[in-house]
Amino acid sequence: MSRRSGIHLPGAVALVTGGAQGIGLATTRRLVGRGARVVVTDIDTGALAAADAELGSDNVVTVDADVRDLDALRAAVRHGIDRFGHLDVAIANAGVTPPPATLRDIDPEAFRRVLDINLIGAFNTIKATVEPIIAGRGHIELVASCAAFAPGMGGSAYMISKSAVEQLGRALRIEVAPHGASAGLAYFGIVDTKMTRETLDDDPLGREIGAQLPWPLSTRITGDRAAEVIVDAVADRRARAIAPRSWVPYSLLRGLINPVLDAQLVRDKSIHAIIDQLEAQARR
Repeated sequence: MSRRSGIHLPGAVALVTGGAQGIGLATTRRLVGRGARVVVTDIDTGALAAADAELGSDNVVTVDADVRDLDALRAAVRHGIDRFGHLDVAIANAGVTPPPATLRDIDPEAFRRVLDINLIGAFNTIKATVEPIIAGRGHIELVASCAAFAPGMGGSAYMISKSAVEQLGRALRIEVAPHGASAGLAYFGIVDTKMTRETLDDDPLGREIGAQLPWPLSTRITGDRAAEVIVDAVADRRARAIAPRSWVPYSLLRGLINPVLDAQLVRDKSIHAIIDQLEAQARR
């Protein structure tokens, strides 16, 4: 495929990590709907079986693989190539977030788990797929987050991981360009998924933290909308895609906004109260 052309999805082969649930499953469905065949990796064997039953073995191959395990991802890639003959697209989607906590009190293992899955998992996805992607002049899409733009109080592990994924994607796009391949980043605000509901809706302190985000930045999109953004970005080889669009001005102006916002939040008594509650909860 020419570097200057898009990715022709009918007949293309894609790998999606975390592809059997949430945004990943919606992305898998949309890829199949546009004529692609998909290697779906996930650690939820029940969800993998359901995806296989729904989408059919002619369209998908499912593999139980943890993104923290590079050898498992490499085996998934080999399995997909054995089945479909090549690999054109990789989508590093798998991600988690910890319960709200300050850096003072977060469980070190919970912090490491978020970095291991969100950041090292994305790196492992690149390492496992980059050679066949380059061979086919394909595309690697990393799912970042608008959380990379914003202050991280109470959820720093997630923000840190997604900020790092942003830099990973920027470097990757430059490094694969001489080989005729491409890479991009998809940034999302709040996506209405099970992970979001558990973090921001079901947890009382999570609701308070979520309430600090003003409209229109608090606008939620569906998992299907996020999948549409990802697949369109892959097809067009976009460097970046942001949804909802209300986050675009923040992205462009964050160098100016964030110093002012950080100074304001340092003085904000309502933020102080939330931090006090988080730390009190951790000490119970």
